[in-house]
Amino acid sequence: MDRRWRQVADVLVGYSTEVQPRERVMIAMVEADTFPLAHAVYEACVKAGAYPQVQFLSEELRHSLLRFGDAEQVSWRPEIEAYGMEWADVYIALRGASDASLMRDIDAPTLAANQAAQGAISAMRWRETRWCLVRAPNAAMARSSGIELAALEDMFFAACLLDYESASAGWRETAKKLCGSRTVRIVAGADTDLSFSVAGRKWLVFDGKINLPDGEIYTAPVNASLKGRIHFELPGVFGGARIEDIRLEWKDGALIHASASSNEDYLRRILKTDAGASRLGEFGIGMNPHINRISGDILYDEKIDGTIHLALGRAYPACGGVNQSSIHWDLVKDLRAGGGIVYVDGFPILSMVTKTA
Repeated sequence: MDRRWRQVADVLVGYSTEVQPRERVMIAMVEADTFPLAHAVYEACVKAGAYPQVQFLSEELRHSLLRFGDAEQVSWRPEIEAYGMEWADVYIALRGASDASLMRDIDAPTLAANQAAQGAISAMRWRETRWCLVRAPNAAMARSSGIELAALEDMFFAACLLDYESASAGWRETAKKLCGSRTVRIVAGADTDLSFSVAGRKWLVFDGKINLPDGEIYTAPVNASLKGRIHFELPGVFGGARIEDIRLEWKDGALIHASASSNEDYLRRILKTDAGASRLGEFGIGMNPHINRISGDILYDEKIDGTIHLALGRAYPACGGVNQSSIHWDLVKDLRAGGGIVYVDGFPILSMVTKTA
């Protein structure tokens, strides 16, 4: 085993989730090629005196359910998964990528019905456990991103093995400066000019506790204040389906336009998942200096220094967010090219954030 898997496992168990003796740990191993990391995490949990349990999941299996299952099966919320969230003190998901075109033969209503069931499990994870999600690089991710697997692994390990405690000090200082601000405006080209209030919200950092790799500053918009439009040139992936060229527009807090060049019907169904799905739960700014290439994977791309992301759906209560939804879907916009900029209270802050990282 590459020793770096054990190093990442030590971060996950010792720092991210702080596993304690006699705690119950659910390790979700998603795709077979995440086994080296699953093995390392299991071993680290045992050494910590915990009780680890491994659950195997795969998008290939999910595809079979969606292709051959009836409506009741597709919308089924697996009782064993729900029980797992109740049983576990800690939940660690090791998510390998799958073929990006795997779900191309599944229609939008079927995808949406299944995603609603999955969303209920996700909401339980947020409520019931200390959790961390990891996107482990694998061959499918390398094919999808066009980055050689060895280079992808090097980027992953460098980003995960960052000294998060040290880096976090700088990020927290920047977040502290932003606290007390009232407005955010994102401007990029002719297709993006979006503004919203953050009055009364906190700016916080993600520093390796709930994601690996990690590194971002985030807050929660005041949804009634949303005004303007945004274009996401990078694709969004939700429930295994890829949605290209997403354009969203709000007026007085209400979503008035949503379009995409692919899977537009599915996009519209996602936005109708529940009352909170068409509202924003998060605004974040990427800060990890070791992630410098677009991979097409949200858990990497949203952490890139020079990108911003907006999450549709569930807000993080810690920063004062109140939006409720069964979904939390991050969409990334790359501001490194084309002159995109973020203003806070009229002051351009993205360059300040970049220098602090």
